[in-house]
Amino acid sequence: MTDNSDQNERPDFDEVLQTIADYVLDFTIESAEAWRTARYCLMDTIGCGLLALRFPECSKHLGPLVEGTMVPHGSRVPGTSFRLDPVKAAWDIGCAVRWLDYNDTWLAAEWGHPSDNLGGILAVADHLSQKRVSNGQMPLTMHTVLESMIMAHEIQGILALENSFNRVGLDHVVLVKVASTAVTAKLMGANRDQLLSALSHAWVDGQSLRTYRHAPNAGSRKSWAAGDATSRAVRLADIAMRGEMGIPGVLTAPQWGFYDVSFSKTNKDQKLKPEGERCFSLPRAFGSYVMENVLFKVSFPAEFHAQTAVEAAVTLHPEVRNRTEEIDRVVITTHESAIRIISKQGALANPADRDHCLQYMVAVPLIFGGLTADHYEDSFHEANPTIDEVRAKMEVVEDPRYSSEYLEPEKRSIANAIQVFFKDGSSTEKVAVEYPIGHRRRREESIPLLEDKFLMNLRTRFPLQKTRTILDCFADHAALDDMPVHLFLDQFVI
Repeated sequence: MTDNSDQNERPDFDEVLQTIADYVLDFTIESAEAWRTARYCLMDTIGCGLLALRFPECSKHLGPLVEGTMVPHGSRVPGTSFRLDPVKAAWDIGCAVRWLDYNDTWLAAEWGHPSDNLGGILAVADHLSQKRVSNGQMPLTMHTVLESMIMAHEIQGILALENSFNRVGLDHVVLVKVASTAVTAKLMGANRDQLLSALSHAWVDGQSLRTYRHAPNAGSRKSWAAGDATSRAVRLADIAMRGEMGIPGVLTAPQWGFYDVSFSKTNKDQKLKPEGERCFSLPRAFGSYVMENVLFKVSFPAEFHAQTAVEAAVTLHPEVRNRTEEIDRVVITTHESAIRIISKQGALANPADRDHCLQYMVAVPLIFGGLTADHYEDSFHEANPTIDEVRAKMEVVEDPRYSSEYLEPEKRSIANAIQVFFKDGSSTEKVAVEYPIGHRRRREESIPLLEDKFLMNLRTRFPLQKTRTILDCFADHAALDDMPVHLFLDQFVI
């Protein structure tokens, strides 16, 4: 018998896939905090997408691939008049939601924005709800959307806790694709075999590189990458629902599986099985932990590792605004992840480059007292050379405690401190902020501000009367849960 042939014994589906599938199909969400937070997450995420429609670089991507296409029971893109197939609608919603780097965040060994999954969830739920009504069936309700959000948050966030995709050069949107695939397949009515098939195809896809998020190549793809991922998830779920076979050993297959090909064995941060094989770590069971602990971006459209730095800079603005020419140096004390992701020197080529530059995000509020999406635009940057003059005087240093407590499960701080030193030898106090507005430790403080943010975002797109109607919808939680998905989205049509 020859020994130069593969043993063709088809394995069971990888354990991680089975764990995700069982969670999505069988878990009951009982956490009142998770349901409450999900409603605010839905509100905030839609608002972020509405605000992004003000920017032509975002809106140019939206709409049907073929102009004039008519889609029966087409999915709506909030803030527009588009009715699209669910795959393109997921792309558009996801693109708008993520464009300004203003929606929720999850920080661990991997980073990401779990509400990116709303693109796929809303697109599929809207289409299915309309289709069911046309067939004389009961529509899907927003309760189902909220459940899908909690589960997508959980899948993306738990996989991110101890698995660093960024250290092997992969972008975190792989987790958007996986989470969106799981929950949209369930929305489509997948059984266990179909859901496992869909998940396996999400992992076997070639995954996005992080090139577009880092100097010197940072650019606007980072603003639509999650829309692309959640859209791809809808397509893969649809493929599986058509009976496409799965790839059971997609993660663990020697040489050809995800672990060997993409989760590089040179990555020393990844967990090892006793025999030395790299694998995903799932440090806690899937439940509702991530939604309960998710981070909201309340005050500033800025990469989350800089949120507390911006808050500290705003605090120092009154002392600095009339003394910018007297600045000798600005010391930013931060954590390791911020240094690795957003600390950069040199020319900044575009808005996406600026909103991922720690120094720029500190300089603007030091000088102007705040930070908005407009502050990243070329026109603003070119009109204010003082920003780069102050940025050139910045020093970034790591505090080991900040780095450690960033990863501690019971803390998960995102700490930064700012101190400004002047040429005459004087200095400001060192202002440290360890937990940003939007952190679970500051949740109650942040809710009124989150509601104000939503109101302002609504008013960029809708007249006052319609704005009030939408706000009333979110104020009544029970009514929101029971509302048919397609009627909910009717409110956001232009």
